[in-house]
Amino acid sequence: MSDFLSIFSIGLFQNTLRTATPVVLAALGILMTDHVGIMNIGMDGMMLCGAFFAVLGSVFLGGWLGGLALALLIGLALGAFFGLFVVKFKSDEYIIGVALNIFAGGLTVFLLRTIFGVAGAFSGNDAMPIYALPKIHIPLIADIPVLGDLLSGNTLLVYVSWLLVALSYVLIYKTPLGFWMRAAGEHPESLRAAGKSPEGMKYLASILCGLFSGLAGAHLSLGYLTMFTENMSASRGFIAVACVIFGRSNPPKVFLAALLFGFIDALGMRVQSFNVSSNLTSLAPYLVTVIMMVWVVWRSERRKRRLAQLTDMR
Repeated sequence: MSDFLSIFSIGLFQNTLRTATPVVLAALGILMTDHVGIMNIGMDGMMLCGAFFAVLGSVFLGGWLGGLALALLIGLALGAFFGLFVVKFKSDEYIIGVALNIFAGGLTVFLLRTIFGVAGAFSGNDAMPIYALPKIHIPLIADIPVLGDLLSGNTLLVYVSWLLVALSYVLIYKTPLGFWMRAAGEHPESLRAAGKSPEGMKYLASILCGLFSGLAGAHLSLGYLTMFTENMSASRGFIAVACVIFGRSNPPKVFLAALLFGFIDALGMRVQSFNVSSNLTSLAPYLVTVIMMVWVVWRSERRKRRLAQLTDMR
């Protein structure tokens, strides 16, 4: 029993923060497009490109800052590409999202073999080292027992993700720009009548989504790991979609949903020490995704039935 309880150590919660961070960042990007009436299911591919180009920039620009910049640049480009086809050419957002995922998978495999001359994974070497994101040690907090181990010593993008959750909430609910973005999704004609462009808001949300995907990918390859592996996004983009739906596109609620997935993922890795199959533990986050989606649908249908009953009573 004591061995089992040892799973729930501070290390489990440290891993929770690390594994949740790419999902948090991806979910923030998706909720931006969701508020303007677009669902971007291409986030998984965008994250994958961000992860590869972060490694590429780290190697050839000689530091983690170059990797982060290149990841943001490719995220910006993919976000603009997504917005161009969905907003300008009126293409189906789901088809474009699927196309992005397929394109990213093929592109990163091709570039991995072409540039680094390896298949499967690249973890750096003496000639081409990968520079990891720095770990931030917070004065005073680092000296607090337990809490210091949890909140201090994480990589840069863990703290950036927390800050972006707060900033996203302020942007969406406390600023005129956020009001216009929500209006673009809910009442586009009213927004147009007020002299603002719904299309402009959708372009902006798509670009923000791309930037968030770049950060998510950079954390995967330079923060969570210090390497690139084929398909390393591992459907985290779809888990992020589930977090957005479960959290109703509200940044703090989405953050909590992502932490839940991070906890399940981290717990799965820890229980492998008890001879639990890795195939089973890796399935856990996706099983939770299905359960959450079923619960969301059930809750929605229950609300509809209640509204119908109230209407009949009137």
